[in-house]
Amino acid sequence: MSKRSAVRSSKPAPNGVNPRQPCPCGSGKRYKACHGASGGPVDVPVARPFEGLAGECELIALREFVPSAVAPLTLAEPGERAVSLATVLPMAAAAIVRSDGTALVGMQVQTRSSDVSRDVARAIRWALSAEPGDVLAVVDTAPGEATEERLQDVLDAGAALEPELHSDFAWWMPPDTEPTGEVALSLERANSAILPTERIGPAAYWVNAGEKAHLRWVRPEPEERLLAAMARLSARGELTLGEGSRYAGSFRAHGLLVPVWDLDPESHAREWTTPVADLGARLDSALSTVDSTPLTGDERRARDGLLGRQVTIR
Repeated sequence: MSKRSAVRSSKPAPNGVNPRQPCPCGSGKRYKACHGASGGPVDVPVARPFEGLAGECELIALREFVPSAVAPLTLAEPGERAVSLATVLPMAAAAIVRSDGTALVGMQVQTRSSDVSRDVARAIRWALSAEPGDVLAVVDTAPGEATEERLQDVLDAGAALEPELHSDFAWWMPPDTEPTGEVALSLERANSAILPTERIGPAAYWVNAGEKAHLRWVRPEPEERLLAAMARLSARGELTLGEGSRYAGSFRAHGLLVPVWDLDPESHAREWTTPVADLGARLDSALSTVDSTPLTGDERRARDGLLGRQVTIR
């Protein structure tokens, strides 16, 4: 490449992103090889859409892998109607108001824009004024007046999120109400696809996938610090949940890292509650040293091994 070409290729894109810098979507690729590949202006996804919310880790879990759950929301300006987040709604709707007036906003929806936080906030605003029986199939992503609010504006940012998990999707309907038509078909399909899942700690979820069980744990720490702490534990043989467990790898989702462990499927979910708490305490201890004590050679090699088992899903 000529010197002139090299200079030209590093000029900022129309949206201000340097093509040679990491893509803001969090993929780990350079921008020019990811969302900037077309060479024109693009709508770059917000890398960490739930940042600043106390429930950030739980929001990611509800968005990405929890099958059936409902979580009441604490709004910044409480109104007459309560609103709850839900993993999946009938026909993957963005929001519904049940016939009994219960408002539910879906996290796992059909369409995605560049900012999940903004889209969910729009669905919440719709749910607050919709009539019983109304359904919002898809969030309107066109910019407009008073629609640029994000969850950080709509919710009480400091309020914890406490999901209630279910073994099926019967909560789609008001009590003593039988589903009919497309809702009944959607309910049947959704129930048949559920994997047994339990929450065994903050943003820590056990799931039984049949031949294996897994722990998926959304962690709030910046990736670099978390990997350093995990490397410390791995080098000491402490990145484990005990007998019947194995660290499998991790994936990135909405700006945070989600470590995954394979677990003995014969063990009940609650048998892992104490090991998860103990591992959390070891991680906290290791995190307290990463800024003051450099990694040893063994720890750096352990970190390289952890990096080799990462993928990005969002």
